[in-house]
Amino acid sequence: MASDSNPASEDGFQAPVCCSARYNLAFLSFFGFFVLYSLRVNLSVALVDMVDSNTTAKDNRTSYECAEHSAPIKVLRNQTGKKYQWDAETQGWILGSFFYGYIITQIPGGYVASRSGGKLLLGFGVLGTAVFTLFTPLAADFGFGALVALRALEGLGEGVTFPAMHAMWSSWAPPLERSKLLSISYAGAQLGTVVSLPLSGVICYYMNWTYVFYFFGLVGIIWFILWICLVSDTPETHKTITPYEKEYILSSLKNQLSSQKSVPWIPMLKSLPLWAIVVAHFSYNWTFYTLLTLLPTYMKEVLRFNIQENGFLSAVPYLGCWLCMILSGQAADNLRARWNFSTLWVRRVFSLIGMIGPAIFLVAAGFIGCDYSLAVAFLTISTTLGGFCSSGFSINHLDIAPSYAGILLGITNTFATIPGMIGPIIARSLTPENTIGEWQTVFCIAAAINVFGAIFFTLFAKGEVQNWAISDHRGHRN
Repeated sequence: MASDSNPASEDGFQAPVCCSARYNLAFLSFFGFFVLYSLRVNLSVALVDMVDSNTTAKDNRTSYECAEHSAPIKVLRNQTGKKYQWDAETQGWILGSFFYGYIITQIPGGYVASRSGGKLLLGFGVLGTAVFTLFTPLAADFGFGALVALRALEGLGEGVTFPAMHAMWSSWAPPLERSKLLSISYAGAQLGTVVSLPLSGVICYYMNWTYVFYFFGLVGIIWFILWICLVSDTPETHKTITPYEKEYILSSLKNQLSSQKSVPWIPMLKSLPLWAIVVAHFSYNWTFYTLLTLLPTYMKEVLRFNIQENGFLSAVPYLGCWLCMILSGQAADNLRARWNFSTLWVRRVFSLIGMIGPAIFLVAAGFIGCDYSLAVAFLTISTTLGGFCSSGFSINHLDIAPSYAGILLGITNTFATIPGMIGPIIARSLTPENTIGEWQTVFCIAAAINVFGAIFFTLFAKGEVQNWAISDHRGHRN
């Protein structure tokens, strides 16, 4: 297969990986997304402790199809945190409010980052989210409305982060290292989920729920200070980058970036390869968000694990996904650089594995009844295989229009946030009795959407820079 022509590799040199500025950026952004997802998911654990158990008893939706999995573990538990009278619907609004802010800042975030760089935008996005998180206990005291507003503000701050990071990578990632660098960078999100789910549970148990927000909020502020001190928007402005590495990055991106000042909105929105990414991103996130928000519920109310086991078991699938993202990034770039597979072939195959694989195991998880160990195993395999998408459609924006990667991600992530807002609501409405049969329907719908997204992307995706994305309309092609 034809390989992507790549100036740096043609010149026969590649800057060392060890201690390089581009890998330092990858690891710092890894910790940034680690913090972001910790800030995003900690509320779903803390909320269990924030709500008065008498209120939740009225809404008890536990299904008795499956036997109680284990005897409750008696632990001396701290009960000093304040309790609130919030029913299931109110809790749904509190958890969902984040996305109403998150969806608004996607495209503006991408536009601003493409104009003025992503460093400050990403930094202040994380800082804002961290500071608002510190005020969560205060907002909860003010009432339901204040907490919903605060979570929406956190969403506004977090909405700019992915487009800003994509915009930074358009200046930093040599084409044949894109999969590696971006998969390291965004894998932080998965590890943040893995660590914060159980850790939030432990903090709730031994201290009280308020400390969940204080701890993660402070971690976010510490990260912000490191980010501002150590990172630059472009290789040209980096203080400690070696001339050798700077030349390697800049020469590899020659012919890829546009010098036109205005954004080509009309040709961009008419571009079928962009809509291929939109459909894939929407489909993948339907499954991702449905599981992220409802997996603890499924384990507690259907499979009937107790809360302590639940925190750790809910995190296991994301550990698999994190490992898969790191390894698939290495594999994707090796296939392109060493084996001469085209970018399009790699993006298609990795997206197919990362969307059809999870669909199969998600359906299987619904059809094995009360077999706890198999259910956890299948859900883990399903989420793990999803990690392949990080080297598939997830970074295809940089292949088709590096200059506008931040804006493209803003567009696709706007559509891909909709499943976070409606997916869990639809899933809850389909499971009034919480029976295994009802959950089979939820899993089958998610799987069908995933398969459709995978097929659409395979048919219409492209692997080279599009004509509209280059100022002189000369495509840098395979």
